[in-house]
This record gives sequence, structure tokens and C-alpha cells, in this order.
Amino acid sequence: MQFIDTHAHLFVDAFDADRDLVIERARQVNVYKIVLPNINADTLTPMLDCCARHPGTCYAAIGLHPCDVTPDFRTHLDPMEALAADPRCAAIGETGTDAYWDTTHMEEQERAFRQQLQWAKTYDKPVIIHSRESLSRNLEIVASEQDGTLRGVFHCFGGTAEDALRIADLGFMMGIGGTITYKNNPLSRILSSIGLQHLVLETDSPYLSPVPHRGKRNEPSHLPAIATFLAQCTGHSLEELAAITTQNAQALFKL
Repeated sequence: MQFIDTHAHLFVDAFDADRDLVIERARQVNVYKIVLPNINADTLTPMLDCCARHPGTCYAAIGLHPCDVTPDFRTHLDPMEALAADPRCAAIGETGTDAYWDTTHMEEQERAFRQQLQWAKTYDKPVIIHSRESLSRNLEIVASEQDGTLRGVFHCFGGTAEDALRIADLGFMMGIGGTITYKNNPLSRILSSIGLQHLVLETDSPYLSPVPHRGKRNEPSHLPAIATFLAQCTGHSLEELAAITTQNAQALFKL
């Protein structure tokens, strides 16, 4: 079995002491490719350095996280476009909107999101979408921008069955991570009726560790725990789930 972690921030300070060991632990449990979504202008260099140090394992995504959008967001976002156009860039993101932490700059968040969706269409890249407390609005934005070429993943999916159907109808994937293992999470019931062809796996490392690692730093080697739980709640074997979600990720990110 092989797995792909489609969302991990291995370049942040939480991994400074043991980054190479973390990646080696991932390889030991057959997590053989990891997509690293950028956060802001300050994380570009460490993210790209991590990808350069681990070619064939770590893949860059170029974008500006919605929580880092300010009124002058273009001064940070515009210089990233050349990197987004680079063939070594596997995806655009992490982008989207966030209505949980601060809604002061929601208009700017939406403008930055739309700009990055345009990059995705112009450069034929999938887009990684952050939607904390803003999934409905993000779905509206993606629907308005969808011209048949947009593709990507709604990261950390936590919506309803109706939301899942809308995402699938838009031609997008849902990223499933550690939250699915949390007690009384309705997502496990919702996903039992969603075909595996619409799902990819992710950890969002160093955040959102799955049970039994909850409360500790997350890392890509925890991905099999997420896969095992997802296989159980969807009625598939782990081998089948690993094969389909890995194929989905390979096709989406052209890995």
C-alpha cells in the first residue's frame, strides 16, 4: 500500500528540530509523497527549501492563506505568480476564505481567492481551498469561477452531505484528515454515502492529529491511522481505500 499526504506544513517551526526524521518516518509507513501548501510570503523560502531537500517526496503549492490576507495583499501575492507558473509547482494554495478567526478583511480574502483561482485556470494547476466557517461562500465563489477547467480539493472537509454533492458536481475533491477520527464527528456517517473517487487524504501537519495522537504534533506518518478509520466507516478495505485515494491524488496533482 502507498499513501499520499495532500496537505502538510512541514516547513513550519514545529518541525525545525527533526524535519528529516519526520519525512523518513512517513516513508517507513508508505506515505511516499507529501504536498506542502504555502502560507504567506515568509514561508515561501522554507517551503521551497524543504521541497528541494526532498525531491520526489515533497511538492510545492504556491499561495496566500486567507488568514494572512491584509488590505495590501497584492504586495505579497503578486510576486508569487512567477512561482505559481513554474512547472515544479504542483498546486495553487492554500487559499480560500476564513470566517472563524477574523472577518475584518473578508472582501480582500475573496479578492485574493479569486486571483488565485485565476492562476489555477491560467497555469492548469489544482487549487487547495481553505473553508473554515465559510464553506457555503467558497462554494458560491468556485461555482461562479468554474469554466470547466478548475479542479482541486476542499481541504479539511467538514460539511454536510449536500455540500459534498456540490463539491463533487463542481469537479472537486474533498480532503479528509484527522478530524474524522474525533468522537461524535458526523463526517464519518456523511462519507459512508460518498464515493471514494471524490476523496483524498491529508494530515494538515502539524495540526489536527488523529486519534490516538490527538493533542500531540501531527505528522504525515499518522496518515495510515486516518486511512484506517475512513476505510472502516465507508465499508472498504484499507488496501482498496489506499489504492483509490492515492490514484485520486496522483491524478489531481499530476504527481
